[in-house]
Amino acid sequence: MIESGALLGLLLGVGLLLIWRSGPRAPQPGTGPRRLGRRQQALSAAGLTGINGAQLLALQVGLGLVATVVVLLTTSTVTVSLVFGLFGFALPYLQVRRLAGRRQADLREVWPEVVDNLASAVRAGLSLPEGLSALSTRGPEVLRPAFSRFGAEYRSTGRFSTCLDRLKDDLADPVGDRIVETLRVAREVGGSDLGRVLRTLATFLREDARARAELETRQGWVVSAARLAVAAPWAVLLLLATQSTTLAAYDSPLGTAILLGGGAVCVVAYRLMLRIGRLPQDVRVLQ
Repeated sequence: MIESGALLGLLLGVGLLLIWRSGPRAPQPGTGPRRLGRRQQALSAAGLTGINGAQLLALQVGLGLVATVVVLLTTSTVTVSLVFGLFGFALPYLQVRRLAGRRQADLREVWPEVVDNLASAVRAGLSLPEGLSALSTRGPEVLRPAFSRFGAEYRSTGRFSTCLDRLKDDLADPVGDRIVETLRVAREVGGSDLGRVLRTLATFLREDARARAELETRQGWVVSAARLAVAAPWAVLLLLATQSTTLAAYDSPLGTAILLGGGAVCVVAYRLMLRIGRLPQDVRVLQ
């Protein structure tokens, strides 16, 4: 009887093991596509390939601690020190975002030239890898390193699709994603309309860049005024650091509440201003 029960238990265990092995399981780490974090995406968009997201986070933490200690030693006020420590923590990431926006604006001006060069290469009978590699010497200066790495990798591996994926990561731009995927489809399925498609894309990109530049010029003074209005109260607070009796009031519960409320109002107002005046942005849906 005992042997029959043990045999049934063994069979049940084997059956449950087979059911588990045949069912869906969570993918193992590293088997699926790796999704970049927010900081790493911002660094790629800014063209800062020498550091990673962890290093940026470490820089934020270090600068936040330095700002906190410096202001604390200067003012002897814990609440004000923590406020400026938060500013120090956010500063590196905001600077990366600013560089990313500037780089995207610069690339917006040169993409029509890139597309024109590719269309000329296709019309001259060059292959797509040769046309892309030629941009390392004929293309815009800001994009030559990315296309130079593409050419070197393609000559060493001969894998066009893999090299295109690496090129997309190097470019880190929505327009670059569309161009790369257009070339990938043309390489895989063929077709004689690639030159016309590229010329049409170049015309569209020029018109979009011209309209966006005009709107950004008109919008620039409004954004600058809003930034000045947000920064002014905190600059006054920093100037009050010379008055120890005045700053002592911010260590009280009421003073802390005033700082928190003022910070929340500044953040909400600034974000609302950016949302109201924001121009449509290209999103990397093909990364």
